[in-house]
Amino acid sequence: MLTTIAAILIVLWLLGFLAFPVVGGFIHILLVIAIVLFLVRIIQGENPLK
Repeated sequence: MLTTIAAILIVLWLLGFLAFPVVGGFIHILLVIAIVLFLVRIIQGENPLK
């Protein structure tokens, strides 16, 4: 589930970065949040892909 969200955010970030510079910043922030949440789950010892 989290992997799917991260993949969608990466695609949207690339699209926003290349096509819409204003929206790209917002999507970049969402991508960073998703990565931080992913790392927090790994550090806590939970399955990050569940």
